Amino acid sequence: MSKMLAAYMKSELFEEQKRVLKSVGPKLVPFFKTVAVFFVLFGETSSNTFFCCMMKCLPILMLIYFVLLDGVNMTEAYAYTRKIFAGLIFSVIGDALLVFEHFELGLLSFAIGHICYTMAFGFTPRDYTKLLIGLVAGCLAYAYIAPGLQGILHVLVPLYISLIFLMAWRAGARVGKLSRWTKQSSCAGALLFCISDFTIAVNKFTHPVPYSHTIIMSTYYAAQMLIALSVVDSQVDAVVEQSLRLSESATKSEESY
Repeated sequence: MSKMLAAYMKSELFEEQKRVLKSVGPKLVPFFKTVAVFFVLFGETSSNTFFCCMMKCLPILMLIYFVLLDGVNMTEAYAYTRKIFAGLIFSVIGDALLVFEHFELGLLSFAIGHICYTMAFGFTPRDYTKLLIGLVAGCLAYAYIAPGLQGILHVLVPLYISLIFLMAWRAGARVGKLSRWTKQSSCAGALLFCISDFTIAVNKFTHPVPYSHTIIMSTYYAAQMLIALSVVDSQVDAVVEQSLRLSESATKSEESY
């Protein structure tokens, strides 16, 4: 065990993780502080007040600030960051709507946020095994909560489930043996988002879930943090992917001649 630990501490992965911790850690301090304050004030239940809304939204606003600190502009290299930024914006709008019990509008806002995340994750590579797992999980989730749905929710909820599991599939499909930690981070965030939203659905439409508020908010904040973290060095990934595409195009052109 000691030899494995020593080898790990000398590895490039360990050096990269140290670099990331030093550069990213301080930027996340405002997020962790606002999460702590929220749980101190509203650790057991929320209220339909402006103050609760502000405290619930602050951690996501701090993640938006984190993304801005990492850098955002209109160049192609920052396309991924812009989509994650947009997803966080729609998420914080959804948070505010849910606090004041506008459930359908909140659902719509989060659905748009998931579309933004899905567009950021892209549609290559296609991992059909993970797609099948997502389809089965989504169908089981809907079947479990469907008896408790009423009215327009019979349409909105399955659409929302489809979008969040599509987002989770695209996040998971990017993860492979040689994946960077940022892709693993976005995948973990997407899965936690599914857990958080499924807990909301069960608690609202099926039966009360013990400690539901704590489960929902802790998994939700962790999910958004992990997805926001995936913007780190995303510009480097974009440049590398563009170079690979250009190289492949040049190779095909040479072969055609």
